[in-house]
Amino acid sequence: MEFSNRILLKAKRRLQNQKPYIIASEIKQVFRKHLQPPTHSYEHAISLKPEGSSRGNALLSIWNEPFIFRPGEVRSHSYHSHFWESLEMARTFLEFGYSVDVIHYMNKSFTPKKHYSVLVDERWNIERLSALLADGCVKIMHLDTAHLLFHNAAECRRLFELQQRRGVTLRPRRFELPNLGLEYADCATVLGNDFTINTYKYANKPLYNVPLTSPSVYPWPEDKNFEKCRKNFLWFASGGMVHKGLDLVLEAFAEMPDYHLTVCGPVREEKDFEQAFDRELYHTPNIQTVGWTDIFSREFVELTRSCVGLVYPSCSEGQAASVITCLQAGLIPIMSYESGVDADDFGFILKDCSVSQIKDTVQMLSSLPAAELEKRARRAWECARENYTAEKFRAAYGQAIQAILNGHGENGKLTCHTLNNAMRTGDSSQRSMES
Repeated sequence: MEFSNRILLKAKRRLQNQKPYIIASEIKQVFRKHLQPPTHSYEHAISLKPEGSSRGNALLSIWNEPFIFRPGEVRSHSYHSHFWESLEMARTFLEFGYSVDVIHYMNKSFTPKKHYSVLVDERWNIERLSALLADGCVKIMHLDTAHLLFHNAAECRRLFELQQRRGVTLRPRRFELPNLGLEYADCATVLGNDFTINTYKYANKPLYNVPLTSPSVYPWPEDKNFEKCRKNFLWFASGGMVHKGLDLVLEAFAEMPDYHLTVCGPVREEKDFEQAFDRELYHTPNIQTVGWTDIFSREFVELTRSCVGLVYPSCSEGQAASVITCLQAGLIPIMSYESGVDADDFGFILKDCSVSQIKDTVQMLSSLPAAELEKRARRAWECARENYTAEKFRAAYGQAIQAILNGHGENGKLTCHTLNNAMRTGDSSQRSMES
């Protein structure tokens, strides 16, 4: 049996890089995603009770995974900021005295069987459930991306530009079906900055800015040698290589042999991209492809200590968790406006994300005195500590929900429109971030 398993494993390794195997694998994933019934987690409804008497019921249509993890599972998933935020959102309503029911935003079968005073939704359920909720229910959209029409159009534009540059057509990885959630909501909380918020202003609804959480924090690297690492840069992201600009960064560094790039992300999961950029990814001396990297690992910390900055020309985000994680590690960001994070006085916003501008900005940053590099890195680290933690999300989200509930009068109309402005002009802990 052991010998047979070895033979099968060897055959699989030989086949997995062959085109028929890749196509079959992709077809399998499509069937898995679209034809199989939803996983058990989508169907779970979790009920939570506040301490003391309840003032009403709140229904949260969010990520429900952290509420159904078995013991020992939470740590392995804790790098997802969505999970932290979902727990904090539920905690907020419990602290305000509500009984809380949590369902997954992909749950298409849940039907309300009680009176809900509040509904919070991340994607699909406000439109579906609105007709089933009592008059006066406060409907709040939680927006964690730029508007999906902008999001999809931006990725399509990047794919077209890549096709024109290199003569290769790659498939989209980050497309999502647009929804009418904001049209059915009374208001929304938004992860992001002015860029993100502006993609939703068309709806003329109150928008409350809250900061992204960062599950990872790192000590300031006291002995980091900025003179030595000034030409070392990192690209770090999750799926969607073209969406997040890896193609542009690879092309830029392939033309800068004196500058080093480390690629951290699930490149091997996107075989068409990997094939199109095989030379840059695996056969260019100044580019090292590491692949997916655990942000809690020693390897990731060592990588950030050996690099001076992050290059992240994403075409659309709510607020980029990759950028926030790298700020926590003290990297100087070179990023697109659409990344949803403010550059403040430490980072650089790319005007057009062209290969030539990426090269110019990398070279300009690298040429700064070591003392200036350390100053900017320190300010990036401080900004992350001041603005992007679970505590900051908890405070900002609590303020937003309090203002929304206070502004919802007996006639069922939302009357409070001011918190987003107050948060931007008030304490720096509530500062919104640019994309």
